[in-house]
Amino acid sequence: MKSNPIVIFWFRRDLRLDDNAALYHALKSGYRVMPVFIFDTDILKQFETPENAQVEFIHQQLQILQKELGHCGSSLKTGHSTPAVFFENLCKEHTIKAVYANEDYELSARERDADIESLLKEKDIDFLSFKDQVIFSKDDIVKDDRTPYTVFTPYSKRWKQHLQPGYLESFDNRDLFCNFYQYKSDIIPSLSDLGFSKKRGISFPPMEFNGDLIRNYTQQRDYPSIEGTSRLGIHLRFGTISIRQLVAKAQAVNETFLNELIWREFYHAITWHFPHICKGQAFKPQYDEIVWRNDETEFKAWSEGKTGYPIVDAGMRQLNDTGFMHNRVRMITASFLIKHLLIDWRWGEAYFANKLLDFDFAANNGGWQWASSSGCDAVPYFRIFNPQLQTEKFDKHLEYIKKWIPDFDPLNYIPPIVNHESARKRALETYSNALKK
Repeated sequence: MKSNPIVIFWFRRDLRLDDNAALYHALKSGYRVMPVFIFDTDILKQFETPENAQVEFIHQQLQILQKELGHCGSSLKTGHSTPAVFFENLCKEHTIKAVYANEDYELSARERDADIESLLKEKDIDFLSFKDQVIFSKDDIVKDDRTPYTVFTPYSKRWKQHLQPGYLESFDNRDLFCNFYQYKSDIIPSLSDLGFSKKRGISFPPMEFNGDLIRNYTQQRDYPSIEGTSRLGIHLRFGTISIRQLVAKAQAVNETFLNELIWREFYHAITWHFPHICKGQAFKPQYDEIVWRNDETEFKAWSEGKTGYPIVDAGMRQLNDTGFMHNRVRMITASFLIKHLLIDWRWGEAYFANKLLDFDFAANNGGWQWASSSGCDAVPYFRIFNPQLQTEKFDKHLEYIKKWIPDFDPLNYIPPIVNHESARKRALETYSNALKK
């Protein structure tokens, strides 16, 4: 016999109990709330190796949530299947009035949610979604003619004009935790049960807002040898921190840091309004005409940090060892792959997606298309970073390089796999020829 009617809260990119929009509304629904998380097999099968730090991070956070829910007499119900199979089975076990979830803006997520909404509708179950991972979404920030912005500066100006205190108010739901569905604790499957294992050498950055660091962010953020960035990317990616709380703090401390959070929202808006980028296409279609060299040997050298350009190699070794790369170095390594080696930006995008702890499609795609000049508000195609000049400007004393290449000797280092001036000339000719068509 089925139990009394309940509602479901579906954890996705919002792995926290505090200040969680959809969870707040679920807890206020008048029904008991069963929290669920699905290890989506359609997503998991995309990972190339069993050592995946993002899966490990999710697993770790779910254990934290399970402990917090246990204090409320509740438990997290997990599934290891497709969402459709999970909800079909759940509907057989319980009388469900509604499923609550926070919005996701990537095309595959939108298609998944549309399928689940249809499945639930056939069973007379509502699917209710809420804005949570961004301050402004969909058509919240558009031009006067209702078309989307494709240049950051006017977007950010309007974003700031629209920001009112109400947008940053937290969803205070602690007094509602008594409304969780009360049942015996479920066991979260182990990483090995899911087909994964821990990645050696990976440590997750703390979820804390370092006020002193953010105050100095403008002056320090471009220097990779300095711990001058927040390292909060993975927490934003999986919603272990509230964007509302983070924006409120950034607004009070440093506008440059606030602008970085707005860049994140800008790329999410681009992902929403221009879903063709989710299908591997350039934002600017004419850039799909570029004839890439795609030399696999050179790609291997780049991915292993063996290009002969120390700043590029240090960045790739940092990424491979830790799952993190400093943002300035991300731009340098991306530019090198695309314009020095003429390797399709999608190869680099996929590599970063597999390696980065803080991988987020919108930001990763936006960054790679920026570097390749094919994206919205991107660097002009004729701007090609000189790795040596970038080193002299941002790692003058080679502190970053020597950290990640401990035996670095400038007189006996790996020979460069390509000459800068020759590569620059080749890139300019290739881009020019493609864009003339």
